[in-house]
Amino acid sequence: MSWKITALAPRAVIEQALLAHEEAFDWDPGIVLSGSEIAEDRPDDWQLEAWLERKPGKREKAALAALFSGEPPGLVVEKLPETDWLVASQQDLQPIRAGRFHVHTPEHPVLNEPGVAEFTIPASQAFGTGQHATTAGCLAMLTHMRGQGILVRNCADIGTGTGLLAFAALTLWPRALATASDIDPVCVGVVEANAAANGIAMGPRGGQLVMTVADGMDHPLLAARAPYDLVIANILAGPLIDLAPDFARSLVPGGHLLLAGLLESQESAVRAACRRAGLRLGARLVNGDWSILWLRKRR
Repeated sequence: MSWKITALAPRAVIEQALLAHEEAFDWDPGIVLSGSEIAEDRPDDWQLEAWLERKPGKREKAALAALFSGEPPGLVVEKLPETDWLVASQQDLQPIRAGRFHVHTPEHPVLNEPGVAEFTIPASQAFGTGQHATTAGCLAMLTHMRGQGILVRNCADIGTGTGLLAFAALTLWPRALATASDIDPVCVGVVEANAAANGIAMGPRGGQLVMTVADGMDHPLLAARAPYDLVIANILAGPLIDLAPDFARSLVPGGHLLLAGLLESQESAVRAACRRAGLRLGARLVNGDWSILWLRKRR
């Protein structure tokens, strides 16, 4: 991707634009979007960034401007250097140290701390792209769940991306059956490569990981391997709301659901959908602007 469009606005304005993006079902998949604060010491000043492989024209600018209610902020268009923009954007990405886990790119050294599980994810596959805080929050919450004595025999990671959270679940519950899925077929090879690099066995038995391509919970393999003790979904608030009934149906009575990818401002809507599906809140944590929710299915 060699072009970028940037819009600067207050946090609330950017968050509303991100919500509008989630609801834009006809969004051009060639425009990759993310929102973030400009600097840690300026928490209310945010930027919306859009990356494209082509030079943006009137149509692309109009699509971005339409995400804003009222007068949109100014859009700055720039051509990026002819490099791997994703790798370059993450060269300064710091490792994640959360719970029992240390996750880093190959450029960073291992910690060699007793009791700490190390995972190496290449920068080009982006364990932190737009989700650094949610990934760290999920790792911390999984560790907390294990510390509370939660027993997991069968788990699923929906929207797995790189496979990282599935790897973490297998580390905490090494005898569990584990299934990972993503809507993007490219993720199959990514997960398999990362599993090999991190010593995670692929296969259908306990202690192994099965990977498939699925839209949400809609896949025969996910149905056949249900019900689950634990379902993990670090995706977006809109799909989390839509999928809440499917998640609930896939869990054993008393089963656990770990949700992330939602802004704190979106939490009430996600929790309301989960309550309607028979799920109650077990614990929550906030990492930056992001909420991580541990819910339980009623027995």
